[in-house]
Amino acid sequence: MDHPTPTARLSVEHETTYRYAHPVEMAQHIACLRPLSDAGQSLEMFEMDVEPEPAQHSTRSDGFGNSRAYFALNAAHSELCVVARSVVSVVDRYHGLKADQSQTCGEVRELLRYRADGTFQAASEFAFTSPFVPLHEELREYAMQSLRDDWPLAEGAIELMQRIHADFTYAPASTDISTPILDVFERRKGVCQDFAHLMLGCLRACGLAARYVSGYLLTRPPAGQPAMVGADASHAWISVWCPGLGQALADDWLDLDPTNDCIPGTQHVRVAHGRDFGDVTPLRGVIRGGGRHTLLVRVTTRLLSDHVVE
Repeated sequence: MDHPTPTARLSVEHETTYRYAHPVEMAQHIACLRPLSDAGQSLEMFEMDVEPEPAQHSTRSDGFGNSRAYFALNAAHSELCVVARSVVSVVDRYHGLKADQSQTCGEVRELLRYRADGTFQAASEFAFTSPFVPLHEELREYAMQSLRDDWPLAEGAIELMQRIHADFTYAPASTDISTPILDVFERRKGVCQDFAHLMLGCLRACGLAARYVSGYLLTRPPAGQPAMVGADASHAWISVWCPGLGQALADDWLDLDPTNDCIPGTQHVRVAHGRDFGDVTPLRGVIRGGGRHTLLVRVTTRLLSDHVVE
């Protein structure tokens, strides 16, 4: 008997403001802010406003299938403001998941292992080291007790997520993007992108494929209290390749959120995926001038409606 599948309709506003000590003479920027649209998530509306107005603006997909916006500013400016607004319908892709029925860790490792004249597995692109996720023996030793050859991969990955959540403390402002994952591992604290990079390092060091997922998280306020504008933030989690997972909307990838110890459902909005944070940075660029700057980021995620599909 099929069980009703939860769905939700969410709105997201992501505002980024740079204020410069001196005028920026010209700038080139790349924004990765448009949510993905696929079988498990439907993008109903997206708009991005840039102030001052760009001299050039284009959009195209990157090698991972993410949408990237490119814009250029040729006039002097002391402030840059980028506001992205989205409305997204999200389906709980893992509703009714039977983790014990996935292929074993050993079987998946064999599928990813290189063989001359063997079948190419596209997921193997996410099985190797990347700029923010080097491979360390310490991470392999930590992870292997959950990723034994005879254990179903989905079960083992979920247990690894649970262990990371239990062993590490979420500590805002305790790290920055330059903090190595081995430092995070040793200090046992960090933020969502640290825990995502850490779990990626664990899985890849054990010969498995996993990718970094950027997006947004709906955080419901306490009962009777209004949602706080700007209280939510960009979020990060991971996705591990589990062939034969049996979830039609998941395309053999199992998303896991070690920061919140959960399998993402209707509260997570996916924006992009890549090898690590560097592939999916929300906004980056090259500027001439500017001097010192301040950065303000505000993200507001609201629930518009939720229901179940029979």
